[in-house]
Amino acid sequence: MPACVTDIIGSEKDAVRDLALDQWCENRSSTDLLSDCEELESYRRQESNLYHRVRALFFLSAIHRYHLPARRELTRSGSVPYSAFRHLLERRFEEALSRLRRQQSDAGASESLSSALAAGYHARAFQTLADQVRRTVRSTRGNAWMFRLGHPLDQPLKIRRELLQRDSIHAPFPLLQERTAVRMDLTHCAWSEIFFLGMDYPEGARVLNVSIDLGVHGRDKSTRPPVEAYFRIIDEPVLRLASVDLEATACISDLEEVFDFWRDYLGLLKAAIIAAGIIPPGIERSGASLADLLGRVFGPGCGGELV
Repeated sequence: MPACVTDIIGSEKDAVRDLALDQWCENRSSTDLLSDCEELESYRRQESNLYHRVRALFFLSAIHRYHLPARRELTRSGSVPYSAFRHLLERRFEEALSRLRRQQSDAGASESLSSALAAGYHARAFQTLADQVRRTVRSTRGNAWMFRLGHPLDQPLKIRRELLQRDSIHAPFPLLQERTAVRMDLTHCAWSEIFFLGMDYPEGARVLNVSIDLGVHGRDKSTRPPVEAYFRIIDEPVLRLASVDLEATACISDLEEVFDFWRDYLGLLKAAIIAAGIIPPGIERSGASLADLLGRVFGPGCGGELV
């Protein structure tokens, strides 16, 4: 057994690095675990290796979520500061964690605070990964324009002419349909296959997944790609989004709402619109008009519908 919990993360020995956190925590008291959390907190703030830093965050989340509440000596009830709760909702995770840790230092550890800390550390871990993806995408030469664009007139994209051709002025625009197989991760290794994590720890970036077409047994004669998307131009300068599975719809006329992934269940569709460059990420918080931006892509007075 290693001397410190951080030795599990940074060890070059397979037997140590692959040690399960459950095994490390098994016979440790709440005092020991809180000391381990302080060590992990200091470690993740100083560590430059992305893989190590993210793993430390997940260790912290797991200790607060599962192992500390399992100790009988831990206080069951406690006060979670409202300011920390607001920070979590606003995705200001570092500020939330600092406020929660200060409360823990002042009032003592409790299951309530550990629950909030677990949520904060878990979210901060994925935010760290997302920030790295964002930096990597920005640094790719072909994507640079998407992050420099700050005004609708800078938008270089134009819709294909085929999608603007219709039989009459009152007829709907042509419908673009795309289908793809669904991906099933047999082993996903918690995002370790992402290139920058794989570079830090290539032995852990082993992923097995398959692409699958589906069909209902006894009903369908053959299988088909189950993921479907439909897109068309509309005679209104808005974005209409809809999910058939989630029974959710939105009609967006404000640019900032496109970047508000937590407003409804359509965050994935909004992300697709942004990733495609229709609404480039660089124009967020620019104060630009969504109608003007859509007009540059689809034509004056036009918008798009994605289902």
